[in-house]
Amino acid sequence: MSFHLIIGDKLYSSWSLRGALALELAGASYTEELIKLNQPDTLQLILKHSATGKVPLLKTEHGTIADSLAIAEYLVERFPEADMWPRDIAARAQARSACAQMHSGFFAMRGNMPFDLSHDAPLSPMPPAVQADIERMLALWAECRAAATEQGPFLFGRVSLADAFFAPIAVRLRTYQVALPEADAAYVETIYQWPAFKAWQKAGLEEVVR
Repeated sequence: MSFHLIIGDKLYSSWSLRGALALELAGASYTEELIKLNQPDTLQLILKHSATGKVPLLKTEHGTIADSLAIAEYLVERFPEADMWPRDIAARAQARSACAQMHSGFFAMRGNMPFDLSHDAPLSPMPPAVQADIERMLALWAECRAAATEQGPFLFGRVSLADAFFAPIAVRLRTYQVALPEADAAYVETIYQWPAFKAWQKAGLEEVVR
């Protein structure tokens, strides 16, 4: 099996982070290629690999897989022994639902709180639409915890793809200094202590000084 992951800057690319965390959860070995975003040649470089013009992209023996959710589901099929979704069917359905909701929504939060691992200041003033997104996000996390049947500090107890998809949200909540209830603050800290995330964060912060 040969995998080649094409990503954007680790400092700024939340979707690339999701793809990388999915590969880590799968236990897959892979090579990595970083294309700097927001450069004159960014689109041209990405288009060499995919007509989507977006990252992440996963090159595999079955072709180039675009979009982090598609990458994740492909890896689930290739590495069934990795148990990347919760084992319980109801919990697994809720995990997929939560990831799909995040994937297709929360535009106010994503637009007003850009992903930046080095950011460290509150959003002021807080637009009502962003506050509504944050409240819905925390309610969604509570729904995940309520559906969990396994023990542990992650959304469904044991670490899963849900955590790969919500890790960038945890980053936004911490870097924009959002005050959180105890359970949600503990979850954000769990993400920040996740070795796979810590490795990405370290590399991303090192990009600042290059």
